[in-house]
Amino acid sequence: MMLDGLFMFWQQPAVQFLFWTLLYIVLTSVGVMLSVAYLTYAERKVIGWMQLRHGPTRVGPFGLLQPIADMLKAFLKEPVTPTAASGSVFWLAPLLILVPALAAWAVIPFDEGVVLADINLGVLYLLAMSSLGVYGILMAGWAANSKYPFLGAVRSAAQMVSYEVSMGLTVLSVIVIAGTMNLSEIVRSQQDMWYIIPCFPMFVVFVISILAETNRPPFDLPEAEAELVAGYHAEYSGMAFALFMLAEYASMILLSALTAILFLGGWLAPFGWAPLEAVPGYVWLALKTAAILFIFLWTRATLPRYRYDQLMRLGWKVFLPLSLLWLVLTALVVKVLG
Repeated sequence: MMLDGLFMFWQQPAVQFLFWTLLYIVLTSVGVMLSVAYLTYAERKVIGWMQLRHGPTRVGPFGLLQPIADMLKAFLKEPVTPTAASGSVFWLAPLLILVPALAAWAVIPFDEGVVLADINLGVLYLLAMSSLGVYGILMAGWAANSKYPFLGAVRSAAQMVSYEVSMGLTVLSVIVIAGTMNLSEIVRSQQDMWYIIPCFPMFVVFVISILAETNRPPFDLPEAEAELVAGYHAEYSGMAFALFMLAEYASMILLSALTAILFLGGWLAPFGWAPLEAVPGYVWLALKTAAILFIFLWTRATLPRYRYDQLMRLGWKVFLPLSLLWLVLTALVVKVLG
């Protein structure tokens, strides 16, 4: 009798929809967390090779269990609240940075039809989610009630706002060509030609902008250890500190996937060859995302940090006029060619 009741309950469309939605969310979140863990491993290995070192080798075969060991170490450390800190805001800040970085994955299409929310304003939603993280950073800097975290938070807010403008204009150029804000439709519109070919300058601007947006070298001014100890998370320890790192790497993967979708054809196979099209679409998306992530690691290993005035000048005096001019030219070309 009980089994019959459960079966009838399962037969309801609302229950099935809720179950599959929750399963998709859990699988995506676990996948992102595992990707973050092994992105830290890949970063240490790649930078090690570039500097003629081995990188992690001790924990597990080839050091493959090092991210798990790091996570356990962070999890088991005592969380310390500074005496002068605003307790509730201080502990809420890491979550406010991490949650938008995970929520943004709802509109990312992994393959044809494989997306949680295939909404028409997917690009707008993604940009909104990526910009929400700045509130968490400001809260972390302010709540610590210390000079260095506050300076790091102010720097980060100014930097992210500056580069979001050029990011938005760059994305607008793609939207003008595709004629839609739906990410799945943008991928489908690249069947004949990926947008990296007609919009190569904007691809370069976008990749550099996402480096600045995620506070990665050479634009890691908010956490410049030479002058700010560790920036906005200087007062954090244990799992709260790990959440900041988790959010940073999750944002890196998210924006790399967005770059692959906007400019590299998303899940589409290159060249349109039949043997390549036999490979599942999510594999192509993962490979393209990994290629963009390699640029993050490469720049960290090779480029020195920018000065703050150089960073702002690049954003406002170079990228903003260039992306605005390209948007106008793109609109004119699309209008003329009809």
